[in-house]
Formats: sequence, C-alpha cells, structure tokens
Amino acid sequence: MAKTFLMGNEAIALGAIHAGVQLVSGYPGTPSTEVLETVAKENPGHIHVEWSVNEKAALEVAAGASYAGARVMVTMKQVGLNVASDPLMSLVYVGIEGGMVLVVADDPGPISSQTEQDTRHFARFAKLPVFDPSSPEEAYAMVREAFEVSEKYHTPVILRPTTRVCHGCATLETQPALPARPVPGFGKDSSRWVIFPRLSNANHKKIEAYLPQLGKEFCESPFNRLSGFGRRGIAAGGIAYEYLMEALGENTDVRVLKIGTPHPFPASLAVEFMTGLDEVLVLEELDGVIERELTVLCGRYHLRTKILGKASGHAPCAGELSVEIARELAEAFLTGSEAAVPLPNPPPLPVRPPVLCAGCPHRASFYAVKKAMEGKKAVFSGDIGCYTLGNAQPLDMTDTCLCMGAGVTIAQGLQAVEPDAVHFAFIGDSTFFASGITGVVNAVYNQHDMVLVVLDNSTTAMTGHQPHPGTGRSAMGEIAGRIDIEKVLEALGVCSIQTVDPLDHKLAVEAVRFAAGIPGVRVIVFRSPCVAIAHPNIPFRVNERCVGCQKCIRELGCPALVLQDGKAAIEPSLCAGCGLCARICPAHAIGGVEA
Repeated sequence: MAKTFLMGNEAIALGAIHAGVQLVSGYPGTPSTEVLETVAKENPGHIHVEWSVNEKAALEVAAGASYAGARVMVTMKQVGLNVASDPLMSLVYVGIEGGMVLVVADDPGPISSQTEQDTRHFARFAKLPVFDPSSPEEAYAMVREAFEVSEKYHTPVILRPTTRVCHGCATLETQPALPARPVPGFGKDSSRWVIFPRLSNANHKKIEAYLPQLGKEFCESPFNRLSGFGRRGIAAGGIAYEYLMEALGENTDVRVLKIGTPHPFPASLAVEFMTGLDEVLVLEELDGVIERELTVLCGRYHLRTKILGKASGHAPCAGELSVEIARELAEAFLTGSEAAVPLPNPPPLPVRPPVLCAGCPHRASFYAVKKAMEGKKAVFSGDIGCYTLGNAQPLDMTDTCLCMGAGVTIAQGLQAVEPDAVHFAFIGDSTFFASGITGVVNAVYNQHDMVLVVLDNSTTAMTGHQPHPGTGRSAMGEIAGRIDIEKVLEALGVCSIQTVDPLDHKLAVEAVRFAAGIPGVRVIVFRSPCVAIAHPNIPFRVNERCVGCQKCIRELGCPALVLQDGKAAIEPSLCAGCGLCARICPAHAIGGVEA
C-alpha cells in the first residue's frame, strides 16, 4: 500500500480506478467536478472518460456500458441528480450488470448551489443503497465496496460526499489496483432489458426483498460502528461524525453511533446502540434522515429512548455544521440542557459580494442589452452560470433564475401572459447544450415571441473551464467534433440569428435593438472568450481628461474600476484590457497604457 495526500474528490477518483472502473461519465458541477477530472488525468489508458452533455445523458451512457458488463461511475452535484432522475428511477427497476456508482455531491450551506437538498432522501425514494463518507479516506474505501454491492444486487449505488469531504484533504493508504476486468458484452434479453409493467412489477418485489437483507449486511459494515459508554448517546453520519469526534476529544463517557450507510438503514445496530439509553442527540447534514430512522425504530421496538435533533430544535435545520457547532451542541446535550442551543455568533466579515471578473465579456453583453432597452418594458430571464452574477448592481440584469435551461422557457411563460414587454432569456454556451435546446424547440413550435441571448465564452467557466460540445475538445483533451450553435439554431427554425462580439459596444447595442424590434424567436450569440482562458490585453488607464462623472464605475461595476480623489482609476493588476470602459467614457479619458 502507498500513502498519498489527496483531496476527497481525488480519493474518490483513485478509488474508482483501483476498483477497476472502465467508463466514467458526468457533468461538471461544484463540489463534484474534480472526480472526473482526476480520472481523466490518472487514466491508465483503458477507461473511457467523458463530459456528457448533461447528467441524464451521462447516466444513460453509463447504463449502456453497465448492461455490457463494464464497471461504470457517473459524477454530478445534487441538483444534477434531478436531471438524471428520469432514467435513474427506471434503471433501479431494470437493474444493471457491471457495477454502477453514482457520485452525487451534496452542498450544505449551500456554498455554490441553488438548493440544500439531501441526496439521502432520493436514495430512499428510489430504493437505492447509499454510502455517506465522513472523510476522504473513507470515501476512497467506500468506492470499492459500493461497486461490490452494486454487482451483488444488480443495482446502482449512490456515493454521497458533501462539500467538506469533496474538497478536504488527507493522507491515505491506497490499495493495489484490481486487475483489468474483461467486459463480457451485451447479452440480448428483452425480458430483462426492456422495461414493461410486468417486468417492473416483478423487479419491484425483488428490490423490496433484498433491501432488508442489505440492511442486515450493513450492520456488519466497518462504515457503521459503535463506541463509548454511558446513558446518553450521539448518532452522527458523514462529515458531522468527524466534527463530533474532534469535539469530544478524549471523552468516552458517551455512546456514539456512526452511520456510513443511511439506506438501507442498519437497524439492528441502531437498536443495539439505543438499548438502555435515555436520550440520543443526532448530528447530520442536511436533513434529519438518521434522526427519523432512529425515531421509527424506537416506536417499532418500544424503546423509551428520547431522540433529539433537528425536529426538537437541538440541532440546526439548515446550513453546514462545524467542529465548533458540534462542540456546543454536544456539551449542551451532555450537561442535560433541554433548550435549543444557540449557535456560535462569529464576528462579522467584510462584505465581499460576488461579481463578474474584470474583463468578463458577459458584463459587456448585459450592458449592451441594458442600454438598448432603456425606456422600454423588458424582462430579463437568467440562468445558471457565471452570468447569474448579472443580477448584481449596477447591471441588475437578471430578473429570474430557477435552474439550468429554465430561463429559455420561463421567458416564454412570461411572454404568454405579458405580451406587451420584450422578453429576453440569457443562457451560456455550455448550458445551451446541456438543457437549453429543448426550450428553443418549444419556443419555435409554440410560436413564442422572445429574444434568446447566448453568452458564448467558449468554456464551462463556472465549474472550472471544462470543455463542452461547442469547444471541439473532449474531457481527455482530444480533438472532438465541434457543434455549431448557429447551425443548431438555424436547423430549429429560429427566425433571426446574429453573432456579435459584445466588446464592440456600438455593434452589440445595434444588434439588440434590431432583435427587439422584430417578432418571433430571435437569437443573439454574444461570442467572446472567457477572460480566464484568453490572454489578457494590455491594461488600460485613466488619463487627465477624466471629468469625474463616474459613469464607468456607476454603470459597469467592473472590479478593476475604482474611485480615487473623486475621479475614476484603474487597478492595473486586475484590468484585462477589454476596453469596455473606454468605449463608454463620454470624456474619452480611458485608453491603453500610452494614454
């Protein structure tokens, strides 16, 4: 065995490689992204790795490979599971052949997500086994076990790391890689692989039969265990367990139950834990999943143990936990406090709102639309990506944001009931391929009146600059077929398509005015590369002609623009030389370094 210092996501990736994974597909989303990237980087050469167009496609690609007997992994964040839920629910009933592990990273906080949804609920709803790692070391070990469970019961298995496990680092011992597995190939059998009501009914019964058996096996799993003594107990799962153990230190006067497989729940181990206990405090992120299971077991086995947690107000119902919070809650519990424990009140931090990067072409796109629509009634439907930050002042150009691809269709619903406004939908190039095309089809087919603005910066910027179908590169860095956005739109029947560099402010405004003045589904593709992947130009500076009107600062909100002695100035270390501020300066006081 070799000792290696790894991030949690890297540990999961190596765990999959060492377990003999043969195909890894996924869609980028923080905090899961580095799993697939690490597999691509460490690929011994025989693993097919791809960034699929979205999570649904990724799961279906993996399902096909699994049908043929390959071990497969699919990666996504928690909201990505919503996209993949359609095939997943049916796949549970159809079953798989080669082991399938879904890495679904939850995001307590949320730190970089729309929701704090708890994937453990989804596992229970879908009747899937779920592993909940408490550390990078455990995440590594769980991957191999998850593949074994998957193949034993012919079911997908979820591995549910949370943000602090995904991005935490640890030194761990890696195991020797399993020898390469032959792929037997797809065995035609329509009675097994074609889902019909009769098959679903029969397989549903099999699922209900093996889940209790698997729950019994999980009672013997090293990922679930008991420790400590006393009349009070604390149950914890995931990263909350690590927080708890650090908070308790050398204190063994409390019984502790660790849950690493919350579904199917290790019931007999939990009953053993609660027997003879007066009270149990439950610490977990995000929802009260373990808490509910313990409460049900108390009723089923007539235990008099009192379960305290989120429902009783003894643990926070939202947000992340921490060692400090775990210590506060555990100390209050062990000293007999019945009241809900106030959480530590940290000192206020400096306000640092998220903003578009200096030189970001999205700022120029939003500004062009805003200037073109001054004095007109318009609604701006946003989407998920860096460009969601278009909602910030002074741009204030994102009126709605729901989920990936929804901006295109939300705009259609708004237009249907408020036809006197001009309805814009903003979407990024990666999101266009992931979930935007369907909305465009819907708009053309149902004859909606809207302007779609595709913000094409040639990358998936928000999650770390992964390639997508429009970049001409694959996850392995190979040359791939580039899908042309304009040709796709033309094929869909869009009535007007304009492609403009948003940094050409005058031309961009003219394009918006033209699109706003004609009916039908019309599209503006604002194409300019992300400042993080393009080579920055020479920084601009403000010269003596500045009259202190502050238009550049007030209207653009670029972080490189600052106010000094009542006049605008440019921080050269931030300026990317995009030149947008120079194009809107009424005094012509901004130019290159020679200005």
